[in-house]
Amino acid sequence: MPRYLGRGRCGGHITLLFTVSDESEDHIRQGSLGAGLCVDDGVEVVAYGEDGELGLTVTFESTEGDSELYEAVLDALVTEVPQVSGIAWGVSVTISLPTAQGFGVSASGAIASAMAFQRAVGLPYEESLRRAYSVAHRVERLRSTGLGDVTALAAGGVERRLEAGSPYHGSELLNGPGRAEGWSLATPLVLAWRQGSGKHTSVYIDNPDWKRAISEAGLRQMESLSQGDWGPERWGDLIQSAGAFSRESGLIDDSSRNELVNMAAGAVASAGLDEEVEVMLCMLGESIVIAPADPADQGEWVESVIAELEKVGLKGLETKVCNLS
Repeated sequence: MPRYLGRGRCGGHITLLFTVSDESEDHIRQGSLGAGLCVDDGVEVVAYGEDGELGLTVTFESTEGDSELYEAVLDALVTEVPQVSGIAWGVSVTISLPTAQGFGVSASGAIASAMAFQRAVGLPYEESLRRAYSVAHRVERLRSTGLGDVTALAAGGVERRLEAGSPYHGSELLNGPGRAEGWSLATPLVLAWRQGSGKHTSVYIDNPDWKRAISEAGLRQMESLSQGDWGPERWGDLIQSAGAFSRESGLIDDSSRNELVNMAAGAVASAGLDEEVEVMLCMLGESIVIAPADPADQGEWVESVIAELEKVGLKGLETKVCNLS
């Protein structure tokens, strides 16, 4: 029986539009402006350990993941939480989303594992959660695996990111430079993707030409999305801006994403639902999210859409917008 045992869970995140805001040399102040959807499905991590030499064994229970991510989280935690040192750790990781497809799995795994390690050594829930966001943000930036996913997940729901940076920072774990807002009606969603993995996020965010095109398109959309209150009445604005961003950034024309959107749109039309649901690109995978035109929709359309997606060779997964964090 392990002496230390803790659990952490975090849903995924779909970026619909964004900027690359990494001008600062301080990782805490790097991130992105933008908007997207936090979803229920994601990563669950169980951490267990016994007194001994610090180390980590990673076991993936479902989808294979990146062991180095969990090692980086533990390394970052050791400098802040002495209690996690002197323990031979193991983590059991269950991933319920495909990796490298624009679903924020690395951010979700980093948050869930940081939470699990801290809970295993008995740290309070709220303190553990805030530090998990802080550590995960820094790990994401060090590894170039994400920009604003962690800040988005700290808000939850349908989110807009108004200030770039980590959501929590400092010895007191007070609000960091990053700022996001969210709302949720638990809107049903279908995620769809092609078999195989998409391009690594760093291919885009570390490339000067992509960085410029993405940021210019993202800033144009955020000029309007950042204004006014943020709630269900802005759902239509988000859908419209997501489409404009995918075109203006050039991302829809890269990696055959336009073909992917057309395949999904055809499946939706075959289900007779092209007036009721919208097809949007997920950034930065080779995947799409299908969402209802009405955010209060109850999802009666989901099964028929997934069936039609499978007919055109796409994998489909039912999920929903998660609650606020």
